[in-house]
Amino acid sequence: MAVVRAGVVPAGRSLFYCLIGLLATTGVVGMFLAMFGVNRVVTGILVGAIAGIAAGVALFVRDVVELTEHAIYARTPFRSATVPWDRVVGGRFTLDERSRWALALDLTGETTDELVLLSIPPVVGPVAGAYDMRKREQVTEIREMLRAKRIPITVLPEIAGALNQHWQIAPPTSR
Repeated sequence: MAVVRAGVVPAGRSLFYCLIGLLATTGVVGMFLAMFGVNRVVTGILVGAIAGIAAGVALFVRDVVELTEHAIYARTPFRSATVPWDRVVGGRFTLDERSRWALALDLTGETTDELVLLSIPPVVGPVAGAYDMRKREQVTEIREMLRAKRIPITVLPEIAGALNQHWQIAPPTSR
């Protein structure tokens, strides 16, 4: 079974990553101007922008949830956690607090918790672009992984209907 990549970066962490990118940009521009003088301000801004964007992209790429055959790995740039499959009670595809569709896993253990795998805008039409195609693939891959692990998934009827009608993803079957 392949590794399934998912994960949602919370707004606060996204802002933090953007600030780190901005600080990297500012630092590189300042260093470039100190080394080569103010006559190279445009070059310094270009080099700084490239460095800031690279830093931000590296942080976002490292922030991921990976579902593997053996465990679930929740990684951020600064820490990593492993969640064994036996802690997963079930999955649910419901509305989140921002009226987006959220696919989350319910976990047990010392603290009852959840692990959000996806957060997508409501599906109102067929696949219209690369973003929709990638999210459709992620939903399918996650459902296949959970089905293979025999983890029940609860899907709201309106979400199941829209996924079936627009993305041709059949509703989960009862076992």
